Amino acid sequence: MRITVTVDGTQYTDDVEPRTLLVHYLRETLGKVGTVVGCDTSNCGACTVHLDGHSVKSCSVLAVQADGCEVTTIEGLARDGQLHPVQQAFHDNHALQCGFCTPGMIMQSIDLLADNPDPDEQAVREGLEGNLCRCTGYQNIVRAVRDAADHMSPGAGPEAERMSETRAPSAIAGGGE
Repeated sequence: MRITVTVDGTQYTDDVEPRTLLVHYLRETLGKVGTVVGCDTSNCGACTVHLDGHSVKSCSVLAVQADGCEVTTIEGLARDGQLHPVQQAFHDNHALQCGFCTPGMIMQSIDLLADNPDPDEQAVREGLEGNLCRCTGYQNIVRAVRDAADHMSPGAGPEAERMSETRAPSAIAGGGE
């Protein structure tokens, strides 16, 4: 089947097998390897991306279901050399260890903050419970999400890219294999 999808601001038209998962399309066809394959069962959340502005586990979405949609991956968050506020907060708060879950955690955190711009610790934990990390105790992740909330523009949508003037840009971008 032929699909047309906008990924990280660029439109792509490709022929895909109807059973191709979005995560495999992103990684294998488009080279978006920051979206990682974790469990392939939608349990871990490592493959979380935004589909039309809302987080989805891309291992549970067929590529054909994304036809006509806009997808944002971890690679599409940084703008003009500046990390998205959530990316920066994860960096600043050491909210990762091995980094495997980090892209999915960041994407889910952005969606969480779009729905609740000032979450308390419990709300962050509940909002991220579909994303698993095997390395951390989640303390720094929760701290990072709450820190990001302080630096995101009020009312900004899930792809908000404005950062507080007090934060310096970082060269660290999301991605991995």
